[in-house]
Amino acid sequence: MYTFERTAKYYETDQMGIVHHSNYIRWFEEARIELMNHVGLPYRQMEENGILIPVLGVTCNYKHPIRFDETIVLELKIRNYNGVRFEVVYTGRQKETGLLSCTGVSQHCFTTPALKPIRLKQHFPIWHEAFERAAAEA
Repeated sequence: MYTFERTAKYYETDQMGIVHHSNYIRWFEEARIELMNHVGLPYRQMEENGILIPVLGVTCNYKHPIRFDETIVLELKIRNYNGVRFEVVYTGRQKETGLLSCTGVSQHCFTTPALKPIRLKQHFPIWHEAFERAAAEA
């Protein structure tokens, strides 16, 4: 499991003073990129080697709002990795109170720049092993 913290900025809030729902998806992406860096699979390096990681789907369930200047703590887990596809599971809590703020899942795959699926194990076995380890930690 990987933990990511993010403090809500004023511009991310709506007229009600709470973070607009679309920002949670952005935070998921920020956290996912940091997770990939943490497990030794930096997005930039993967892209430079011809691997893209498109989003196939994403869901977010909102439980308790985050407001300006509050911090969300996202816990991320990789699951269902099969060498081509994987999911990231997100659980967000307000740091100050521990209240559950959101839960979510994003689905991804590894592709070439032409968007053809690629088996990480076959083309980049070291990265495959790193990803398997990260998925096993979930």
